[in-house]
Amino acid sequence: MTGIIKTIAVGCGLAVALLAGGCVLAPGERSAEQDRVDRAGKIYESPPTSRPVEPLAADATWQQVLQRALLCNGELESSYFEWQAAMARVQQAGAYPNVDLQLGFEYMFSSQSMSAWDRTTLSAELDGLEFPTKTAKRGKIALEEARAAGDRFAAKRFEIQRKVISQYLDWALLAQRLRIGRENLELLRLLTQTAASRLQAGGQQQDLLKAQIQQRLAENELQNLESQVPRMRATLNAMMGRVAMAELALPDQLPQARILSADDAKLIQVAAAGNPELAALARQVEGRKDALELARMAYIPNINPMAALTGDMSRMLGAMVMVPTNFVGIEGAIKEARAMLRGTEAIAHQAGLDKSAQFVAALFAMRNNERQVEFLESRILPAARLVLDSSRQAYSAGSVPFTELIDSQRTLLEVKLMLVEAKASREQRLAEMEELAGVDVERMEQIGEPKQQVQP
Repeated sequence: MTGIIKTIAVGCGLAVALLAGGCVLAPGERSAEQDRVDRAGKIYESPPTSRPVEPLAADATWQQVLQRALLCNGELESSYFEWQAAMARVQQAGAYPNVDLQLGFEYMFSSQSMSAWDRTTLSAELDGLEFPTKTAKRGKIALEEARAAGDRFAAKRFEIQRKVISQYLDWALLAQRLRIGRENLELLRLLTQTAASRLQAGGQQQDLLKAQIQQRLAENELQNLESQVPRMRATLNAMMGRVAMAELALPDQLPQARILSADDAKLIQVAAAGNPELAALARQVEGRKDALELARMAYIPNINPMAALTGDMSRMLGAMVMVPTNFVGIEGAIKEARAMLRGTEAIAHQAGLDKSAQFVAALFAMRNNERQVEFLESRILPAARLVLDSSRQAYSAGSVPFTELIDSQRTLLEVKLMLVEAKASREQRLAEMEELAGVDVERMEQIGEPKQQVQP
């Protein structure tokens, strides 16, 4: 009996060694993709509550706000772990052998004079072992999906960047609206005092009432703007993984405009080559092609290798070949894979057209914002100020009615608002272009010939 136990132990040891010697049948690019995952995930090694993040100053710039958001945003972190999970599926899909080792033990009871070892049969079998090329193809499909997940992570990063920059610009724009509103209110108070002085000198009561109404309306509008401060602060703090009421001061001015001097043709070319969502779709197309090949491989038989021994009496090695017979089902699977491939190619093609159109629209909207800023700053704003100064002097001299002075004040206010809104809109369109191109503005002009993506 001791010999039987030793033999069983040896057999189990061999089985464990065989399973431990398994490998992953996947393309060599798997290690490079794993390195990308590991580098991107260093900031996520610890949970958000214990992550070493520097405190954010109350007067933080948009760059500091963006950096904090990219470190602590939960959506971006979730997208990373989806990428990491996709890489783990490569190991699952490409693991070989792809079936468990079945170990058998039989003991024969007989009246014949036989030793216990000769009555014992030990067997090992791999039931349904897949042909290696099939497993390798599954590993390649999983790797393409992991690469697509990496591209989606990059797309999510630029999406978060665009949202944060846009929200910060709205935050800074609110500060400018408050400043302009307070400036307007101070001017209306001066006009009210002027109208009151003229009334004492024999002016019209109607002018004073109009001035007071305009002042009250300006005060109400200013209060409406001030009520938006807590809401917008909470939204921006949430994007950075902070509590809603964390301290964050309104910026003194709009962020300085980022320079983009590259010509439009080059920008469109860069965007067409670098969009991460299109890259993810291109990966999916490649994965569909491999899935079609895998469906065709169903005609390749699988094997069941086995080995057995019965004491010192017999030794056996064998294999059972599993020949496919469900040809109708295999053909249906091939047709399904081909249809899925064509569908993904159609989606990728249309997405390319859509993204290109969106980039062109954002580009021309940005150029129009630049034109507006230059036009308002150089021509309209100085003229509006001259009109207001002239109207104020004329009203003091009694040569124009009060309504004309109010109209001049409103015109200047509208021009100032149009100017800051055009500046903010220009930067928001620039952030949208970054998202669509998958590259920061600072790098757009440094890119020479864009990399060619797989075309559907």
